[in-house]
Amino acid sequence: MIIKDIKPLVSVDWLNTNLEASNLIVLDATINKVIDTTSERLPNARFFDIKKKFSDVSAPFPSTLPSKEQFETQARILGINNDSCIVVYDDKGVYSSARVWWLFRVFGFKNVAVLDGGLPEWKLNNFPVEKYKNETYTKGNIEVHYNSKLMTNFEGVKQLSTNQNTLILDARSEARFKCLVDEPREGLRRGTIPNSESLPYTDLFKGNTFKPIEELSIIFSKLEVGNRTLVFSCGSGITACILALAATLCNYKNLIVYDGSWTEYGSLTE
Repeated sequence: MIIKDIKPLVSVDWLNTNLEASNLIVLDATINKVIDTTSERLPNARFFDIKKKFSDVSAPFPSTLPSKEQFETQARILGINNDSCIVVYDDKGVYSSARVWWLFRVFGFKNVAVLDGGLPEWKLNNFPVEKYKNETYTKGNIEVHYNSKLMTNFEGVKQLSTNQNTLILDARSEARFKCLVDEPREGLRRGTIPNSESLPYTDLFKGNTFKPIEELSIIFSKLEVGNRTLVFSCGSGITACILALAATLCNYKNLIVYDGSWTEYGSLTE
């Protein structure tokens, strides 16, 4: 069995049913995971190292978008092919997995989905887990193409923040958005991007999984999105991608993630 045209979000039931698909690759996108033979994973999952392998580690800000060449090289090392079907999960529910989903889309690969509820939901349903092994994979043949329309940088977001046809949504907590608490990154000032609005990513979930699409649509409609372009920001470009995923589920089209998010913006402005 081969899976084509996967939806952006799949359930643990769906994945458990389709684990034997010949082109399926399951990626563990957990951040700060230390992989050893005691670590748990979904069956045959491969570790997608966002911080060390799939970010520009020479950049001044965390989780910065890697180059096309770096992404392609590292994806091939994981055995990913042009005809692969990818399902991404993490150990928090839906967190860093959404960043990986967005990265693949940024680099032109669309047959990728996030596992709704991630490892917690998988284990809650008593589906099988296993221990990591020392593995290498047959080199993949994936070819990627950078879509600059899906990401923006500091200069880009400054322009977008003055555009009436754009809405910037901040995925950080309301307390951080309102400058009531310090930023978790040491030395980073409190603040918000001008003309942005708050949409904490935690508001999109019920338990481990996303709220039904009908409820997500109501959340976005209350923000009076209309036909505006949506730009998503957060602390460092991770949870902004959760908002991008939710907006995609609700069929919004013009979506952009601010890669550096508040860490970059707050560092480069006063």
